[in-house]
Amino acid sequence: MEYYREKFEKHIKSCNYAKLDEKNREFLKQKAFLYKFSFQELKQLVDMSIDFNMWQEKSIYEIWQDKQDKKATFLHIKQLWQKLKEEPKSYTNFSKTVSYNHSRKISFIQNNKEELGLGKCPVASEKTRCCNLMTLDAVESCGFDCSYCSIQSFYNENKIGIDNNFAKKLKNLKLDPSKDYHIGTGQSSDSLLWGNKAGILDALFEFAKANPNVILEFKSKSNNIKYLLENEVPKNILCTWSINTPTIIENEEHLSASLEQRIDSARALANKGVMVGFHLHPIVAYENYLQEYKETIFKIISNFSPEEVALVSFGTLTFIKPVIKKLRNRDFKSKILQMPLIDASGKFSYPIETKIKMFKNVYDAFNPWHDRVYFYMCMENHNLWEKVFGYEYESNDEMEKDMISSYKKKLKCHQKCHHKCHYL
Repeated sequence: MEYYREKFEKHIKSCNYAKLDEKNREFLKQKAFLYKFSFQELKQLVDMSIDFNMWQEKSIYEIWQDKQDKKATFLHIKQLWQKLKEEPKSYTNFSKTVSYNHSRKISFIQNNKEELGLGKCPVASEKTRCCNLMTLDAVESCGFDCSYCSIQSFYNENKIGIDNNFAKKLKNLKLDPSKDYHIGTGQSSDSLLWGNKAGILDALFEFAKANPNVILEFKSKSNNIKYLLENEVPKNILCTWSINTPTIIENEEHLSASLEQRIDSARALANKGVMVGFHLHPIVAYENYLQEYKETIFKIISNFSPEEVALVSFGTLTFIKPVIKKLRNRDFKSKILQMPLIDASGKFSYPIETKIKMFKNVYDAFNPWHDRVYFYMCMENHNLWEKVFGYEYESNDEMEKDMISSYKKKLKCHQKCHHKCHYL
């Protein structure tokens, strides 16, 4: 007994045991001493216990059954956990009142970085088809709190970093005038949430005006468009919104704008002549999810003409291990990890069969816009393109070239049409 006590104390220091509530801790401790669980067994039991609690399912002590031996007892719990991951999750009885505390204290910190935060998309890879987007970190960390977001793994989610010298460094940036660039500002934070705080949008607007060979994309889940409505928006700026179903927005995209607010914001800017776009990313599988996504897509199609929309992208939940670990370390309720986690080019995501069904259904729902809007999948295996779109790119460079060409044509045509309509 004393020998295992030392092992147990060592085991719990290297897993999430301390994150459990007292009742779960005491229960697992009792069972660990009874069955002499190894570190890996105990770690898995702790993680499964956290998952049950996060998903608002029965606690591990409520479903535990002592079998004939350790292996059978452990397997019983793991099978119940696996079954919950493989069955379509339901938000019907998910209690929103206790799932999240809708208040958040954030503070702003000044970053004195030497270099401008401009670089390649951090998830770019030859293993998946990627558009080679360049990212510009105007702000680091986000005021929204989406349960699945990877930003929380890279930054302190309660501290928002703003670069003191962002405007100066951006103004001094020298780009090749003969090359086309697609740069996004929504990778490390929301592009519109902060408005013109610290002169960020002033600097970005000036940068866009000075570099007509740049397509500058603002990606958002916010309805803070005041600055854009009050100022002339450079013609090479795209304003895009991450769109999801009301079920996912309400339960997993905490503090963000509602679906209606996002669509209304995009509509207001499109009325002003700004080109818009939509990212259905992440598409999340749950009970009756395809019908809800079709209804969401119908709202988009009903509110916009394809001439106003530069792009529609699809993506789904894709995790790296640090993000999964971070989610389990948080004290909140979420069903986002209640899904199969299959290896996907070194990350974890849905099985390929689920993705084909998912993407094909949402693409088909956009049928009136096929061949009139640029559609693409983000961070997905290139083999999926043929199954969903009927074609595929040979390389990331080929995709980047085609994407930018499509955006440029759409922007040029839109400017002419809007200018003509505006003065009729």
